[in-house]
Amino acid sequence: MPSSVRVQSDDLLSHFWGKLRKVTFDLVRRDGTVERLVREVYDRGDGAAVLPVDPKRGTVLLVRQFRMPAHLNGGNGYLIEACAGVVDGSDPEATIRKEAEEELGYRLGKVDPVLDIFTSPGTVTERITCFTARYSPTDRVSPGGGAVGEGEDIEVLELPLQRALDMIANGAIVDAKTIVLLQHVKLSTLVGTTGDTDSIS
Repeated sequence: MPSSVRVQSDDLLSHFWGKLRKVTFDLVRRDGTVERLVREVYDRGDGAAVLPVDPKRGTVLLVRQFRMPAHLNGGNGYLIEACAGVVDGSDPEATIRKEAEEELGYRLGKVDPVLDIFTSPGTVTERITCFTARYSPTDRVSPGGGAVGEGEDIEVLELPLQRALDMIANGAIVDAKTIVLLQHVKLSTLVGTTGDTDSIS
């Protein structure tokens, strides 16, 4: 589609952990009329996430950690998620390898890109690059738990894939990127019902 947006002003409101901006723009509607709109946009960088899968044992690695926004929105704040982090520079793969060692305690071998997603495009600029990876118990190099200096206190969870999927259905897993990755692995596993585990990741 041709560009239908003309930015009139882009004002920085706050710059602490991320950037909160007030953007005023003219939107050319489909009927040709022009409407002036104002939106607040939060930019905290792009992200990357990985779901390690052990196809032989049918397990996945996840983390549980405290998230203040979830806490403020009525929950206890402890979310079960795929391992993830803010992209350093412009290399999502390097980011998830680093995060997997810090958070999960696993050194990943081959990783497979799955897709890029926007989880809250009405307000947040973040695009998350999602990966899967194979792992086995021999890939563990540390207890994990996150970077203490960054305020992380992360619990590592190794769960059967089916249990993780059930946790989506019963509301125990509500994080969007995690649901996308678990459903991707489920669909890929269905392709491999003849025993070809190469289709899992």
